[in-house]
Amino acid sequence: MTSQCPACGARWENGRTCQDNFYQMLFWENENPANGVVHHLMVLCYHLQHPHLYSEDGLGYALGLLKEMLVEEKSPAEIRNQKRKTVDSGRRNWKVTARPESKGSYRNPVHWSMRAADVVAAGEEQYIEQVKTWARSVYKDLQTAENL
Repeated sequence: MTSQCPACGARWENGRTCQDNFYQMLFWENENPANGVVHHLMVLCYHLQHPHLYSEDGLGYALGLLKEMLVEEKSPAEIRNQKRKTVDSGRRNWKVTARPESKGSYRNPVHWSMRAADVVAAGEEQYIEQVKTWARSVYKDLQTAENL
């Protein structure tokens, strides 16, 4: 059985969804903590390819995070220290996750060249490098679609 993800366009083989692949990557990080070095990139890429999981403001914030991590080469710890007050749920006046009245979407359609399924298909041995490759492809695809 094959179907397709309505958000990112990935082919779902044998009923294996994008969320299943997301959970597989989380499992690899849990079983081998060294894989967690790319956790923030992995979660960010997955959600950027499924923008409806973000609010409109959350999606905008996430796009900025991707740029900071890839272009400005900031670490998650550095970003967390710099933005601590900005993202403090007690201080910010916007939601990160989608709400019925606010779901993230792109101005222009994005044709993703790599998805979560591709990372999983490469296997755990290639996980860290594949997540980095995925992140670069997400950034490039967003640029190509003029969504950055």
